[in-house]
Formats: sequence, structure tokens, C-alpha cells
Amino acid sequence: MSEGVLLPEANIAIDRRGLFMRGARLALSGTTLTLLTGIGGSVALRRASAATMSADIDTLNVALGLEHEAIAAYQVGAESGLLKPDVLKVAVGFQSDHKQHRDILVKTIDQLGGSAVADMKHKFPVEKLKNQADVLRFALGLEMGAASAYLSTIPGFENRDLAKAAASIMGVETQHVAILKSALGEQPIENAFIM
Repeated sequence: MSEGVLLPEANIAIDRRGLFMRGARLALSGTTLTLLTGIGGSVALRRASAATMSADIDTLNVALGLEHEAIAAYQVGAESGLLKPDVLKVAVGFQSDHKQHRDILVKTIDQLGGSAVADMKHKFPVEKLKNQADVLRFALGLEMGAASAYLSTIPGFENRDLAKAAASIMGVETQHVAILKSALGEQPIENAFIM
């Protein structure tokens, strides 16, 4: 690919399509921000029952816990010294995505009158991280779990704006999965559906 830059030993090509996908990810993040920040004052939300609101807040807190975990995991990967500079740059970008998700989830939970779960100490298998591929595989497992979790939350939201926002975040998580799989030399997309 003559117009792209191949990241060393990672099989990730950044080309015009990659730049378009990054732009799409930024648009998704903007959409999520608009959806989530506009929710707190909506008439429909104010009419929601306390039980419905509580269930949505609980679901948002589960998502927030996943974002806390992802941020901490990418920090472990960044500090491991096992990532090549270009791969480290991508990993830090993914961590930034998770920080943005965290921040908007905290804000939304607060707007809904809930209490955001605090970050806790995470126990990661750092002793098993011996090389770049190990770090990427570790990140892949977390990203796949996050994408699956967001997928499972979408139908559970009573507030459809929250469901749309969760779908938007899930889109970013699945992009992370595809890029990490590619970096590991795996088929980025194995199925026509996320399961």
C-alpha cells in the first residue's frame, strides 16, 4: 500500500480509509456527547419512573466500570515498555477514547441523579505480558468484552437516547477490536454480525 504507513511488526496500515475511519470515530464520539449531554434535561427523561431511571443508571455504571478497566489496562500496556513507538501511539489513542467515554458517562450519571462508580484497583495478569503481542492480545480481550457488554445493554435501556449513545460507543469498541486483530495478524472481521 503506497499511500499508507505500516506500523512496525503490527500489520496495521494507516491510509486514507484509516483516516476516514478515525474521522468517523470522532463523529461518533461527537454524536455520543450530544446524545448524552442532552439527556439530562429532556421532558421524556423527567417523566421516567424512578425504577426505570435507577435501572438505566445501574447499566451506565456497569459501562463506566468497563471504561475504568480499559483506561487502567492501556496504562499497564503503555508502561510495560513492550510496545513499539507507533503501536504505543495507537494504544494511547485508544486509551483517550476510553477516557472520553468515562467522562461522558460520569456526567450523564450525575445528570440523571445517580452516583458514578469510582475506579477501583484492577488486577491484571502483568506477569504474562512478555512481548508486544501479549499486550495486544490482552487489550483485544478487554475490547471484545466491552463491545459485547455495550451490545447487551442497548435493548435494556428504557431511554432510547441512552441506547443510541451505547450503540455509538460500541461502534468505537468494535473499531478497536478490528485494529487490534489486524495488528495480531488475525482476520479483523470474522462475522457479519457482532455476537
